[in-house]
Amino acid sequence: MSENTGSAKKKLSATAIIIIVVAVIAVWAIGQYNKLVALDENVANQWGNVENVYQRRADLIPNLVNTVKGAAEFEKSTLESVINARAAATQTKIDASSLTEENLAAFQAAQGELGAALGRLIAVTENYPELKANENFQELQAQLEGTENRITVARRDFNEAVRPYNSKIRRFPTNLIANIFGFDKKAYFEAEEGAEQAPDVEFNF
Repeated sequence: MSENTGSAKKKLSATAIIIIVVAVIAVWAIGQYNKLVALDENVANQWGNVENVYQRRADLIPNLVNTVKGAAEFEKSTLESVINARAAATQTKIDASSLTEENLAAFQAAQGELGAALGRLIAVTENYPELKANENFQELQAQLEGTENRITVARRDFNEAVRPYNSKIRRFPTNLIANIFGFDKKAYFEAEEGAEQAPDVEFNF
């Protein structure tokens, strides 16, 4: 009888150990999952900020184009390139859950084209003193300059949010949780060159 009791106690003890181990693993897994969710939400929040500042620039452009058209005999092709580039840039949207290198590269290219077209427009206005003296134009210039600065900050903050997220999903054993629940790597904004560089909107009046 005592042998049966001892055997039962051993089985019960083994079962308790298994339950405790499973519970510890479950608690750990839940904690890691929640951390990944928090990092992912931070990336999504920073991406929203990026979209907002780019949209702010896009919203300023129609007023800039109208001011330029109203104050000067401006090159039609220059204005059309800005309008077309703006249309392409505003149509290029990415959901925060699909921030792949390919998608972000397409977004960056579209915004870069708009930046380049805007830069050409700004450069040509140097030939029109009456336009440079226009108060509305000066105000738009100041807003554009501020927006370009905000874009730089938003892109930097986005990259800084992506870095710990990408690092977390690659580290063992958290990568096991990431793979199970589909936490994918996010792309970074890369340094821009040439036509993709943000336009210089500083003026000397």
